[in-house]
Amino acid sequence: MTTAQDMPQVQQCSATSCSYNSDSHCGAGAITISGDHAHCGTFVEISFRGGNGNGLVGACHRSDCRYNEKLECTASSVNIGQGADAADCLTYEAR
Repeated sequence: MTTAQDMPQVQQCSATSCSYNSDSHCGAGAITISGDHAHCGTFVEISFRGGNGNGLVGACHRSDCRYNEKLECTASSVNIGQGADAADCLTYEAR
């Protein structure tokens, strides 16, 4: 079982329109990476800012990523930013 200590942190997030983004840091308690292009499933664009968390990767649904082991991310940290969507995992690498 993975504990919060073992989860990789979002090192930087350049998705400035996300309500969890504060000065390029993710404030979500944990994010989920999913979709056909490693989208940050926690990205939300609403009229106010929120989150007090440390921006950890809680789950990764991209089983084809070299860092994915049993749907959990094993990278030391991840970067989130503009990809095919406004907020994609830029650390994603196909196996």
